[in-house]
Amino acid sequence: MEALPGKGRALAGLLVVGLGTVIVPLDTSVNIAFPDITTDFAIPIAAIQWVVICYVLTYASLMLVFGKLGDLFGYKRIFLFGLALSAIAFILCGLAPAYHWLLLARVLQGIGAALVLSCGPALATGLFPEIRRGRALGAYTMMFGIGAAAGPSLGGIMVQTWGWESVFWFRLPITLVALAALPWLRPAQGAKRSGSFDLLGALLLALGMAALLLAINQLQADLVRGLTIAILGILALTAFVLREIRSPEPIIPLAVFRRLDFTMLNIVNSLVNLVGFASLLLVPYYLVRATDYSLALSGAILATGPLGLALSAPLGGWVLSGRPRASRLALLGAVMVAVSTIIMGTWDTGAGIWLMSAPLLAQGIGLGLFQVCILDVVTGRLDVQDRGVAGSLAMVTRTIGVVLGATSLSLGFASLRHAASASGLEVEAAFLSAFQSTFFYAGVGLLVCLGVTLLRPRLWFS
Repeated sequence: MEALPGKGRALAGLLVVGLGTVIVPLDTSVNIAFPDITTDFAIPIAAIQWVVICYVLTYASLMLVFGKLGDLFGYKRIFLFGLALSAIAFILCGLAPAYHWLLLARVLQGIGAALVLSCGPALATGLFPEIRRGRALGAYTMMFGIGAAAGPSLGGIMVQTWGWESVFWFRLPITLVALAALPWLRPAQGAKRSGSFDLLGALLLALGMAALLLAINQLQADLVRGLTIAILGILALTAFVLREIRSPEPIIPLAVFRRLDFTMLNIVNSLVNLVGFASLLLVPYYLVRATDYSLALSGAILATGPLGLALSAPLGGWVLSGRPRASRLALLGAVMVAVSTIIMGTWDTGAGIWLMSAPLLAQGIGLGLFQVCILDVVTGRLDVQDRGVAGSLAMVTRTIGVVLGATSLSLGFASLRHAASASGLEVEAAFLSAFQSTFFYAGVGLLVCLGVTLLRPRLWFS
């Protein structure tokens, strides 16, 4: 076995992994370009959702499959393919002559993102001794948070100066630099290992994941169509599970899910990210409707959430280093997310900057602590040779939470606003009432779910 690199080389390698990974969270810059894309291609506003759906569904449904490929054929090799494919996708997105070509390029970008994200955590932890796994994951999560925080601000500047295509073009040089620096990673991180790849199982898994995530979106528009797609997804995943049980080389070691604590932590991961998504989904509308802040100041306020994540992730990694307290720290992070969400529900018309920034920052800190801990728990409980699948699993359950949040929070908010309007409130008052109630119910709901998990205290305190 090749010796681990020295500290300086390991840190340089971590920077390379972070640089390659950051192109994914920087996709938050695309959201600010939606109005320009809508105008340029002369499409209805409702159609812009497919720019997100084509991308998110693709990478969420493929991450676990690519994580397994990384375990078999080397994380460095899969990461390299992901960067190369992402570079091509950015060029195609920037040059798209029509809306359907942009959507096809977004699918390609989603494949590249899945390749990158599936092996990023494994590459990061492989640079350091196992006792430093928490710190490596903390630094990795920090760089993810930096990308998410910088995306909207950079996107706003570039769209205003160069047009919507720039939100894709500016990530091309970052990708190329990461590709050029990839040889810095140790050859061992590109090493293959023996084993077979279950292609049919991979297809069933990808189909099932994609169908279920698409069903979540379609339930809002057409109940029958959404349920039909959901049934297809359930059937595909059932066939996948039955196949994996008999497979000598399963894509996911399903035996680990027999441990109730492990399964519950992954469910809580989805719930925490569902609630955490409320601020990204609804606060932008609050800033437009209930305040008179400039676009630049509103963007800075929104960025405090991802900034909190970027600040807390390395701290969480440092606390975890050599200390088996990941579950306890995850519980603290989840409670912070819930409480800060409830506080956001107290905002009234014209809330002050500090009143908004403080809970957003606290929520980001909670998410940072929680995500580092979940990554640490999942990678720690699966075998080292399955580290690609482990990192992918944590990312997939997080994405499921975000997709569920986008649908359930939108439906809940719309229902509450309709009820408020029906009771006689004016448009702006109805909006504020629905906003406050959505955040209150989301935060309290998460606290209740966490309280239920405390009936099994070993989940958090073992």
